[in-house]
Amino acid sequence: MNIFKLKYCHEDTQTSASAPDLKCGCFLSSFRYWSFKCFQRFFNVTSARKKYFHVQIDNINEYLATGTSFRALAFSFRMGKTTVADIVYATCSAIWQQLVEVHMARPTQEDFKNIANDYYRLWQFPMCLGSIDGKHCRMKCPAKSGSSFYNYKQYFSIILQGVADANKRFISIEVGGKGKQSDGGTFHYSTLNSLMENGGLHIPPPDNLPGTTLESPYVFLGDEAYPLKIHLMRPFPSRNLNDKNEYFNKRLSRARKCIECAFGILYAKWRIFSKPIETNVEHACLIIKTACLLHNVIRDLEGNDCNSQNYDTNLTPGAHYADLNRRNNSSSQAARNIRNQFANYFWDRKI
Repeated sequence: MNIFKLKYCHEDTQTSASAPDLKCGCFLSSFRYWSFKCFQRFFNVTSARKKYFHVQIDNINEYLATGTSFRALAFSFRMGKTTVADIVYATCSAIWQQLVEVHMARPTQEDFKNIANDYYRLWQFPMCLGSIDGKHCRMKCPAKSGSSFYNYKQYFSIILQGVADANKRFISIEVGGKGKQSDGGTFHYSTLNSLMENGGLHIPPPDNLPGTTLESPYVFLGDEAYPLKIHLMRPFPSRNLNDKNEYFNKRLSRARKCIECAFGILYAKWRIFSKPIETNVEHACLIIKTACLLHNVIRDLEGNDCNSQNYDTNLTPGAHYADLNRRNNSSSQAARNIRNQFANYFWDRKI
């Protein structure tokens, strides 16, 4: 058993809920995964059940950060497998309920403007509200699901759709798409698309492109799998590309790397994603959401560059960055005009 898994947190200590001790054994077992600031935030969320706090934090650390199975955790803690699973689910639920409105709240118009400013400052792409992509998360075959969760990479998966800001934080996630779905199909049925279509996303009104009098809407950035919409830009088709359109594709791809890097950091930090998640679909969604939320918590408390240089975002194809199904998507003339305007803007202002 790991020598750092010393259960020094007292069940009846009245001060522990507000002042976690650096010498506390459950902090010693956690220092490998996050700083004391993050530990304290986690402590404040879970310490309502002080009797089980040391078990909660050790279980969730080992499960998410190493991918240790429930069976192995049960043996380590001398507990039943079902008890360990229930503790992990309850802890994930508590983290999500209490921290989502702090670290992954739905952006307001002012928030979106700040995100757009960051994208322009860091990635030189104006009017950008976030980059979007989908991710196959491995899982065991759900009961009575047939082949609906079996993806074209030949494993069972559930799809995580994420939107990242310029600092590689998740500003929106949706989990639950079946592995058989395409990336564009997942987006089509997503809440994000619905809010985008009915005006419920708090997107700021159109504004002038920097240094011009050309009015443009604010947009999200996707790859070829996504449809071209007024508020969603995708690359020009690769066939018959002229120099201007190819340059636009490069600029879009450069800014869109934020979501790819966010996924890379997420997968490197939480090794639960390196193997199939062995739960039902409902609990798998909860675990994936919690890992994404903890990704934001760590970046918010430790800074945007918190050890991200140590994470390999060029992960092995078929393991972490499995490409989702690609398909052509029809688009409106208005959306094509907006993309052409961006292409002209970038062509006149090469970097």
